[in-house]
Amino acid sequence: MECPHLSSNISGAFDSSRFPNGTPSSWCCNVCRSNKSPWICLTCLMVHCGRYVNGHAKKHFEENQVLCVSQRKGEKHEKEKIHHSVCMDCSSYSVFCYRCDEFVVNDTKLGQVQKLREHLQSLRNLGNTCFMNAILQSLSNIEQFSCYFKELPAVALRSGKTAGRRMYHTRSQGDNSVSLVEEFRKTLCSLWQGNQTAFSPDSLFYAIWKIMPSFRGYQQQDAHEFMRYLLDHLHRELQYSRNGASHPVSPQDGVRLSSTDGKCCTNGTASVVTSIFGGILQNEVNCLICGTESRKFDPFLDLSLDIPSQFRQKRNKDQEPVPTCTLRDCLHSFTDLEELDDTELYYCHKCKKRQKSTKKFWIQKLPKVLCLHLKRFHWTAFLRNKVDTYVEFPLKGLDMRGYLLEPEKSLPGSCLYDLVAVVVHHGSGVGSGHYTAYGSHEGHWYHFNDSTVTLTNEDTVRKAKAYILFYVERTGQVPSDTKKHV
Repeated sequence: MECPHLSSNISGAFDSSRFPNGTPSSWCCNVCRSNKSPWICLTCLMVHCGRYVNGHAKKHFEENQVLCVSQRKGEKHEKEKIHHSVCMDCSSYSVFCYRCDEFVVNDTKLGQVQKLREHLQSLRNLGNTCFMNAILQSLSNIEQFSCYFKELPAVALRSGKTAGRRMYHTRSQGDNSVSLVEEFRKTLCSLWQGNQTAFSPDSLFYAIWKIMPSFRGYQQQDAHEFMRYLLDHLHRELQYSRNGASHPVSPQDGVRLSSTDGKCCTNGTASVVTSIFGGILQNEVNCLICGTESRKFDPFLDLSLDIPSQFRQKRNKDQEPVPTCTLRDCLHSFTDLEELDDTELYYCHKCKKRQKSTKKFWIQKLPKVLCLHLKRFHWTAFLRNKVDTYVEFPLKGLDMRGYLLEPEKSLPGSCLYDLVAVVVHHGSGVGSGHYTAYGSHEGHWYHFNDSTVTLTNEDTVRKAKAYILFYVERTGQVPSDTKKHV
């Protein structure tokens, strides 16, 4: 939420000599000396423990509330009242207001909250934000995508278009016009600078809080859902900045196919997001009674693949082991002819009623970057379970030719993809566990675990239980659509 108490509760200057020694996450409570969950008061810079330890941060606020009341009654110093209600988590750098009883997402006009974060902070986990870090690290390894954003501000200023400049200078206009594109750009620029100190994506995180309310808070979120929201909002902002529109896009705005240029786009206008990740599916439905065929084109930014049920079953020690599931098994399951069950009866316009039917997907247009999401989470009667099956996937030469609607029209070798990033979920449930990522950069594989980055090898990547796979088309050329946008 946007807190109205920041300006009256934040100290005017942050004197380094007033901070304790050591890293902020190791600071101790001034009362009980506990180093668990330290919070710093942004008024007096005193450190206290959180409510789930001994609650001294909240007691500090309550004690100052009583002091303010006595001042108003006895001496009538209304203008001097201080509440000490705003504090910052010394580990995640999130800000909380006790008067609002909510986490804070805004800043003062002077940007004092951000200045304190930069002073204290040393990509790090801001709570349960590993889902975000894994996606950011993966996207940063997609060169043609990340390079576009890294070069974007200079290009926007050279273009002479006021719409572009307006989009990148919105912070002074108020929090409602925060630019997700700008925060995303700054994050990508920081990830591969080679600094030994971890970069904290807190500005991007708080921009996401403003624009995507469902991701507010510090509970664990689904990395795939976050990726879809992020790409969608980046696409919308880029699209509307080029069109000169200053108003936000409604969440109800859908993605549709432009019949004029065959691109996957929103409202008929492509962006770098759809130019790189956008593909097109052909959905064929056949009525089993009269044989009427219905075809529909569906744009996609990623493909969500089921892990076939025959690979999910656990065998006893006396039984034969389950055969290894491969990525091809998942792709075949996605594109195979399927008879729709009774809950999905197709309305046949010739029969004039719902009839039993079959469905089949074909890929009409492959994207430059093929994002494959393995559906590891599924609902049972009362909870969401995880499919922990290992899926074997190639690091080089994934051939998508066999899934095309018209493979004969594709050039030889044009449907080959090489792996560039993998997101992995560790744990048993979508609301718990931990996300990490593997990424290929300049011929080497790295493992990204929040602020820890380690060199790894191809064998380790192959053994990962992938959740999201990012494949790049085997071509050294920059897409023509991307060149046009740059």
